Amino acid sequence: MQVHPIPPFFDEKSTVLVLGSFPSVKSREAGFFYGHPRNRYWMVVAAIFGSDPLTTIEEKKKFLRKNHIAMWDTIQSCTITGSSDSSIRDVVPNDLDRILKAAPIRKIFCNGTTSYNLYMKYIYPKTGREALKMPSTSPANAAWSLPRLIDAWQILKDV
Repeated sequence: MQVHPIPPFFDEKSTVLVLGSFPSVKSREAGFFYGHPRNRYWMVVAAIFGSDPLTTIEEKKKFLRKNHIAMWDTIQSCTITGSSDSSIRDVVPNDLDRILKAAPIRKIFCNGTTSYNLYMKYIYPKTGREALKMPSTSPANAAWSLPRLIDAWQILKDV
């Protein structure tokens, strides 16, 4: 059983919440979201908001604060093999109340199908808050090119 090691990232000005499923091995090692060098999340959001490339955790945190983006994952703990979403079992969901009560979140985005399905199964019944399923930025989602991801994720900027 793996327990989520990364605290939620948000502040009292966060208006957007992006949820992954569970941190990859590389993210768990780095101690921050989307730490795998081939995950395209940071390239996508930097392109959308016209930012320079985001490489350090401090740069990423500054970017998230500036753009009012909160981040966390749908899973608090689970059994997982490596970083494979398809291997996830024994799910214990995260409680989003700490974010939703402290920040004026207007829109929730799930990064990928696993995150969205887990959100709808475990979290939506508690919160009643709709979430939008976004194409995964994971390198496993090879069907989506970087330009196509950037186009799909543009909606993040409109919140």
